Amino acid sequence: MSPAGRAAAEAAPGTEPPDLSNLPASAPTGSASAGAAGAAGADASQDPAIEAGQQPAGVLADLKPRADDPAETRPAEAGDGPARPPEAEPMLRLEGVSKSFGSLRVLRDIDLTVARGEVIAVIGPSGSGKSTLCRCVNRLETVDAGRILIDGQPLPVEGRALARARADIGMVFQAFNLFGHRTVLDNVTLGPRKVRGVPKAEAERRALTLLERVGIADKAHQPPATLSGGQQQRAAIARALAMEPKIMLFDEPTSALDPEMVGEVLDVLRELARTGMTMLVVTHEMGFARSAADRVIFMDGGQILETGAPAELFANPRHGRTRDFLEKVLTH
Repeated sequence: MSPAGRAAAEAAPGTEPPDLSNLPASAPTGSASAGAAGAAGADASQDPAIEAGQQPAGVLADLKPRADDPAETRPAEAGDGPARPPEAEPMLRLEGVSKSFGSLRVLRDIDLTVARGEVIAVIGPSGSGKSTLCRCVNRLETVDAGRILIDGQPLPVEGRALARARADIGMVFQAFNLFGHRTVLDNVTLGPRKVRGVPKAEAERRALTLLERVGIADKAHQPPATLSGGQQQRAAIARALAMEPKIMLFDEPTSALDPEMVGEVLDVLRELARTGMTMLVVTHEMGFARSAADRVIFMDGGQILETGAPAELFANPRHGRTRDFLEKVLTH
């Protein structure tokens, strides 16, 4: 190298590693199913009518996204140009997932990725595999083939590792599954205290913040039986959020509600979506899917037949089965 070229090379500034502080934030972490494992386990002896394996629960979140840990990047070299952060790992990934109940094949080779902060609405006729898909994500149902990854980590098969993974997956069911012998506040704080080890005072402070956020702070010290169906479902959502989940699963959360109560629950889901929470929502509410989802998935016969942006899928469905389904549900 000539002296001039060597001098120019020595004068070139080094490339600084990228500033990842402004990357899009991921959602809070915790679980309803964790509360299923933790909160239900703590109370199963007192309330045997509730199956511990199916209880949603929650832990502490102020519903604010928090920054992901930045991944390592290759050291920049001369000529590379500006260094760019690596592509974020999807929050949820399903690879070739299949599930059968006896001779009935319910899920057929499902491939799906859900990005951090993305809201996915899953629609389709009854019996299409939507709820089974949701239940497989937190292993309330085991899969026959394929694998499921949460935040880049394979979902464990059983034991304490599965319990820890479930603590990061919040789930809200069709039924509210609240502990009837405890107050609303107790229902929301039980998971954080028993599973996460959060001190009582802190758990109650966070729980009251969540109850305020879902609009039922004035019901905190009442038993669930005194609440309306919509209020109980909002309490169940607060309980799931109290576990600070990385992803929230909703299995037709409005299907058991009177029509006039549906709106108040959907308003909570819309607000939650605006906070950056990663959400997989199985729903028959086409208005919610159209207005709040980032992407809509249509399922039938255990398969994902079509996926797309709400405006595109509802206005111009490509698959004939999707078109037929939407014509029926949108004209009645």
